Amino acid sequence: MTEDQQIGEAGPETQVRIGQGPTTRRELMVKMLWIGVWLVFLSSPVKDLTSGRHTTAGTVGGAIGLAAFVTAYLTLVFRNIGQTFAPRVAVSLIAVLGVLAPLLAYTLGGAWLGLFVYLSVACGATLPVRAAFWAIPAATVAMYLVGAHWDEKADDSLLLVPLIGFAMIGVSQLIRTTVELRKARATVAHLAANEERLRLARDLHDLLGHSLSLITLKSELAGRMLPDHPDKAAQQVADIEQVSRQALVDVREAVTGYRRPRLAAELAGTRLALTAAGVTAEMPAEPDLTGVPEEAESVLAWALREAVTNVVRHSDADKCLVQLTRRQTLDGPMLELSVEDNGSGSTNNGPGNGLTGLTERLEKAGGTLEAGRTRHGFRLVARVPAVLAGHVGSGA
Repeated sequence: MTEDQQIGEAGPETQVRIGQGPTTRRELMVKMLWIGVWLVFLSSPVKDLTSGRHTTAGTVGGAIGLAAFVTAYLTLVFRNIGQTFAPRVAVSLIAVLGVLAPLLAYTLGGAWLGLFVYLSVACGATLPVRAAFWAIPAATVAMYLVGAHWDEKADDSLLLVPLIGFAMIGVSQLIRTTVELRKARATVAHLAANEERLRLARDLHDLLGHSLSLITLKSELAGRMLPDHPDKAAQQVADIEQVSRQALVDVREAVTGYRRPRLAAELAGTRLALTAAGVTAEMPAEPDLTGVPEEAESVLAWALREAVTNVVRHSDADKCLVQLTRRQTLDGPMLELSVEDNGSGSTNNGPGNGLTGLTERLEKAGGTLEAGRTRHGFRLVARVPAVLAGHVGSGA
């Protein structure tokens, strides 16, 4: 098992929810503990307040100022990191930190220079990148000037403040990117679900439309034959059972996504459907599909099924011509399926769901569809590449 699989199989309680707020008490405690570790730099100001070296007013003022500073810092970093801020809120809280850090350090002593670390972190985590690139060096310069007032060189802090600030810019960008990726993944999942629903709708329409039309025709034949020819009626009923069982198998395969209809099988079913409908069929013999991609053959099989279903249900035709030919075009060798009848055609305006779904199938396979009235009836022509795209012109 790979590391990625182990992470993917981890439960929601053990996964790190980067860029998301805590949703459970446990996540809240973990995030508070993680941020609490970085409050170690407050140990010097707290120790300075409890040392007794300041007056009562100074101690009280320092405690209030420290509480306000920590509150503003946690509001910025803990609650809003990686999210979009209302500019006024962000600027106001950064301003509070930017005023309190130098004020407390200047009035109470060098022990308070650690507040500039939190100021740098807040700038890097919450400000836009360009603003942060100016704010972090400004905080470093302010700390240096305050430290000079107390004769504190603060060499370590001079390096730590800009480094940790710029590091937080990277962390903030990482969190924002993670949030965007999470949204993009949700969008992709939604589009994939929509595509699967469209595929299922097309398959069910093509499968059930053809099968139910054949069942209806054979039921009518059985009803007419029943009084005078019960044996022939029984044969029609047996055919209905066979078609129903096959339709059930086809629907199950379509739902699971494994159905790939074969053109030879569809040609045999087409002859049966047209004969049952009283339509004289002219069809090719066993088709030569050497070198034809499976996807292209499958799409042509769907096209044949849709075309014959329309002939049986809508055309009122008594003749149907089915042709399968190979043609050399400017786009390469193409396999062309033509289904033409002599009927009056449907009275509906515009293409139906079947032709719309068939057009989508052909476009995905790199093919085209033409359908429309002719002088003698209706004609549907479907074309798909006869070879794989990578093999076109390989012999040149």
